[in-house]
Amino acid sequence: VTIATNVSEKSVAAIKENQSALQGIDIVEDSTRQYVEDESMAPILGYTGQASSEELETLRKDNPDYSNDAIVGKAGIEQYMELQLQGKDGEETVTVDNLGKVLDIDNSKTVEPIAGNDVYLTIDSDWQKSIYQILEQRVAGIVLSKLTPDKSFDYEAEKDASKITIPIYSVYNALIANSVIDINKFSNDDASDTEKNLYAKFQQKQQQVFDTISNRLTGDNPPAYKDEDSQMQEYLTYICDDLLTNTLNILKSDSIDTSDETYKAWKNDESISLKDYLNYAASQNWIDISQISTSNEYLDSEEIYQALTNYIIDYLKTDTGFSKLLYKYMLQEDTISGEELCVVLYEQGVLSKEDELYQTMLSGGLDAYTFMYRKIASLEITPAQLALAPCSASAVITDTTSGDVLACVSYPGYDNNRLTNNMDTDYYAKLSTDLSSPFFNKATQQRTAPGSTLKILSTVAGMSEGVIDDGTYIECTGSFDLVTPPINCWNKQGHGALDIRGAIEQSCNVFFSETAYRLGQNAEGTFNDNTAMQQLIKYANLLGLDKKSGLEISEASPQVSNELPIPSAIGQGTHSYTTSQLARYATVLASSGNVYNLSLLDKSTDSDGNLIEDYTPEMIDHVELSQGIWDDVHVGMEGVITKSNWGIFQDLNVTLSGKTGTAQQSKNRANHSLFIGYAPADKPQIAWAIRIANGYASTNSELVAKDILNYYFGLKDETEILTGQASTASNSNAGTD
Repeated sequence: VTIATNVSEKSVAAIKENQSALQGIDIVEDSTRQYVEDESMAPILGYTGQASSEELETLRKDNPDYSNDAIVGKAGIEQYMELQLQGKDGEETVTVDNLGKVLDIDNSKTVEPIAGNDVYLTIDSDWQKSIYQILEQRVAGIVLSKLTPDKSFDYEAEKDASKITIPIYSVYNALIANSVIDINKFSNDDASDTEKNLYAKFQQKQQQVFDTISNRLTGDNPPAYKDEDSQMQEYLTYICDDLLTNTLNILKSDSIDTSDETYKAWKNDESISLKDYLNYAASQNWIDISQISTSNEYLDSEEIYQALTNYIIDYLKTDTGFSKLLYKYMLQEDTISGEELCVVLYEQGVLSKEDELYQTMLSGGLDAYTFMYRKIASLEITPAQLALAPCSASAVITDTTSGDVLACVSYPGYDNNRLTNNMDTDYYAKLSTDLSSPFFNKATQQRTAPGSTLKILSTVAGMSEGVIDDGTYIECTGSFDLVTPPINCWNKQGHGALDIRGAIEQSCNVFFSETAYRLGQNAEGTFNDNTAMQQLIKYANLLGLDKKSGLEISEASPQVSNELPIPSAIGQGTHSYTTSQLARYATVLASSGNVYNLSLLDKSTDSDGNLIEDYTPEMIDHVELSQGIWDDVHVGMEGVITKSNWGIFQDLNVTLSGKTGTAQQSKNRANHSLFIGYAPADKPQIAWAIRIANGYASTNSELVAKDILNYYFGLKDETEILTGQASTASNSNAGTD
């Protein structure tokens, strides 16, 4: 049993000096895993920890020598290459006395340990780290560009996703909602005066809300849900959905009859109160009574409901999630202020009191809006900490000649040194509940619609099937009205007549909607949805979009759209891909058809450097298209840069080709920003896919690519690119694709 690790030399000396009195206790040396202190690598490398019984059972099928206390890879490459990385334990035969003191070591029977193999990655760690910083700078810049001094944003009134803003009160609330500020410390004996004052206000608010909730659960004729104000609705929804259903599983989802009229009245019509719904749920045995009552006696539905209401109130008193809701409304009601929370950032050590602004904040010499703007601009408060939209991004860069992955960046990352060896359980718990989801690899696990980046697929499908060719001109009037509802072009005035190359350059929705429509027509001109859809699926599969990219770490499965062929042709429908899968798609386009299984692994050697295995990526297919199709694709993608987006790239001293994408996900969220491409345009070395989730417009991903290319090709001084400040220059919120 390990009692303590990383003990001081003083402790070692004390234990050795008192060895005779410390029966069975000894000091031993052990190895530890140490990672480069860089959050960008953690989502790839993973971390190690003591093996679970299930892991040991699996690993021993390949290597029966695993000991019960073996340290194994728990995620990432550490886990994938565990059998290669794991060495072999040595052995010592010792003679001990009855107190466990070692009397003799039989050196003739000593078996030396064998080091595990070394695994080399294709990743350039310097480039990986730099891209991570570029992504953070650009995401912070978008946040600043959308920051307003408002309390809220009216999503119902504004239908244009590019005009969604980030009210400063959402930033204040994010400090609490994402636990940047620990509200549990407010009640500590050593809390600051500011914290104690916040806690006193919280207690008053809590009592008021609990009185109202108690009335709603036990009083006569409580209002129907739809008649409650928005604040009370959020409290009641939290109790029913977050607490009783998702967290505690007291309301058993698998037992609820969703066709039941009372259920519909609560869930759909909102015409009954929570009291009515929970009373009915108790009568229908939808409630797991074992969690709310220790009594073995039979309880009727009225007794069950009474026990449930008592349980809810008691639980909410210590529920941090509900407390965060109360603070949210205390902010909205100006019971507490942004200024108070800014001061707490210093008092809880989030910001250093050596900061020149500390005394200014204490004296009230700076308003909270300006303060937060400056702290986000300096990245002292990061997008990951706020976990607003946007707060994440990803980039995957490939070698177009081999399929090697040169960078696979997921922002935000985490510090895997705090998880390996002896896990920092508090840090793990914080990561697990972090609203920016750092454990969720944005490059390989996050899927979104690809937007207009998929218009190249539609080009390949349309030309290969002969429904469009180099002589085809399609008139864009600003709307494609052969389907219901019509598909609008981003250019509402219309592009006029466009050929294939011009349509790619201008990212014309009408051109590619017409292409998909023609793919679904028979000889008589009758359109069939399924025919068009199957043609798009055929070429998506041909370009490798139906398969995982081949990366050796956990990756979500792609979803090729299977309905709505016209929206699917412009990258919507049910298309859903990871950044890594779009990077392979870009690599196929750059290489004129080479479909690789992308790889993060370069080679493995033994501890003496002898080669064991070379992990050269496998080319799983080659897309045979006529040279004319490839020429149109390449010229069109180069035109995206040199014509429609020349303003962004005109001062970049390297040629490139690309395709932008702005993908809609939700009316209450900004659109996703995407950009795929390759460089140099005439002889590609690298290809990429970049995505900023909720990044508003593809321009913002193009700016990331520009920073990356300046860094990769050494076109600018590193200090001009990696500034350590939010990048606000040239940000755009309106999509042009």
